[in-house]
Amino acid sequence: MTVSGATRLTEAQCERAMADGEFGADVVGSAESVVVALTQGWCPQWKAMARWLGEAAAEAGALAYYVEYDEEPFFERFMAWKEDALGNRSVPYLRYYRGGALVAESNYVSRDGALARLRRG
Repeated sequence: MTVSGATRLTEAQCERAMADGEFGADVVGSAESVVVALTQGWCPQWKAMARWLGEAAAEAGALAYYVEYDEEPFFERFMAWKEDALGNRSVPYLRYYRGGALVAESNYVSRDGALARLRRG
């Protein structure tokens, strides 16, 4: 699924995150405020969020990234990393960064909830 206003993470960016334990500066440092959605394409909550996530990020002056990892060749390894290393077994899983540092995490949130997390500083 294409997410308007959001950038799909590349295989290389996901592989680097699994190896390093966190997304690289090219993602988390690409703007003062960044949201990264780790999800699966079948998830109805993600399908709802995908309609507005990129636009909400732009409204907050942030950038949005996503990966639907069930549709990637690294599915099993990425899911294990997300669940075991990052400690989140639900989708969608959102990670919020400010100044390149992780500042919040959530699963499904409303548009207003995402905006509030992106605007916190």
